[in-house]
Amino acid sequence: MNALYVNSPVSDSVRRERLYAGQLFVFSPRPSTLALCDHARRMAEEAFAPHDPCEAQAFLSVDDYASIITLLKPAFIHHPKSKMLIRNILDDLGCDLEKTYFDVPRLRTVTDGAYLTSGLGYAFKPHRDTWYSPPMSQLNWWLPVFAIESESAMAFHLRYWDRAVKNDSRDFCYQEWMKTGRKAAATSVTSDTRKQSRAEESLELDPQIRLITEPGGLILFSAAHLHSTVPNTSGRTRVSIDFRTVHLDDVSTHHGAPNLDSECTGTTIRDYLRGTDFAHLPDDVTASYEKLTLAAV
Repeated sequence: MNALYVNSPVSDSVRRERLYAGQLFVFSPRPSTLALCDHARRMAEEAFAPHDPCEAQAFLSVDDYASIITLLKPAFIHHPKSKMLIRNILDDLGCDLEKTYFDVPRLRTVTDGAYLTSGLGYAFKPHRDTWYSPPMSQLNWWLPVFAIESESAMAFHLRYWDRAVKNDSRDFCYQEWMKTGRKAAATSVTSDTRKQSRAEESLELDPQIRLITEPGGLILFSAAHLHSTVPNTSGRTRVSIDFRTVHLDDVSTHHGAPNLDSECTGTTIRDYLRGTDFAHLPDDVTASYEKLTLAAV
């Protein structure tokens, strides 16, 4: 059974266990999340000036729009303030910063209609993030930067939490993706031929749940949840932030959500940064995941 927790006061350890069991957590906007969204909004407004970032697609050619986000998105990722603000959110939500590790935050844009749906504007089909080589304990954190509607949200497909989906994750290797796929995003404007894991069966997408939060509202869920980008018909570009976390105790013991259908190789284990000093996970932990993926090849 899936449950939705709103502004839950439970501890991080209890929250993680519930997330690994398929529960969803939502938090109202708070100073720490609003600070990250304000930072992203300022960068987006400067990049798209004089246009509103949510309406710029109506005034720019697709190539010009893609040129802007090609610079904006990595600038947001690598801005030193971005990591500091992520750390503040984790601390605010009761995470132990000595044991909580996060990856760099991503700024996502989902344009209205079929304006830009590939490359840096890729609209994700139904998928589990666990089809892309993370630990099964990875948790996803998602925030809208500007107001969203049901027509521009993210959908969770709850019937598949405990039901395997036939998919081609067996062909996905994260290390190969880092060499080729991610680098090709900026040049994939009119079409996207990059290898990304997809379902190989027809899916029943209802019942589904779309969580509509205010800007700075936070959605927290397991990487094992089947979810998708809703086809945007809102008339405005959706701008959002997402990042991911793992907990040292859980990755050390390979604890997390059940793996029903992920067969990918490679591992994201070296992407995560400690909340206190941005150090990587200990070598013995990363080695245990790298040995597993080598054995699977």
